Amino acid sequence: MLRDFNAEFDTPCPTIDVLAERFERLLRRDDVVVCIADSGEHPVGFAFLTLRPSPYYAGPIAMLEELYVCSERRGQGIGTAIMDLVEAALSEAHVTEIQINVDEVDVDARRFYERRGFSHHESGQDYRMFCYIKELTRSPS
Repeated sequence: MLRDFNAEFDTPCPTIDVLAERFERLLRRDDVVVCIADSGEHPVGFAFLTLRPSPYYAGPIAMLEELYVCSERRGQGIGTAIMDLVEAALSEAHVTEIQINVDEVDVDARRFYERRGFSHHESGQDYRMFCYIKELTRSPS
């Protein structure tokens, strides 16, 4: 599904073998949460989150790294069901905040998250939040 997601948005992605190896390693970690929606025959969507400590909260903060529903299954409540599972699991883990980065042009995703109570404003403020990214390159060994 992750390769489908990246192909849908013309985003470069590692091979399936590389992704499988990375996910296998990630799923063993205590700071990774994955929820999968299954049609009974095969997976139709998933959420992948990472947890990190914060001095501002008693529990960790969650970053929703990926939420994907197969294109042919969208609009059927699967994303909502996955997020319901995610929020219940995170609540049990004493997570008090979920963060996500969404492309400004992805109006459907923004609307989905805003309906769920997400905001691109700091609570009590009237300015927008931005996510800055810097790719780090490996230094030659």
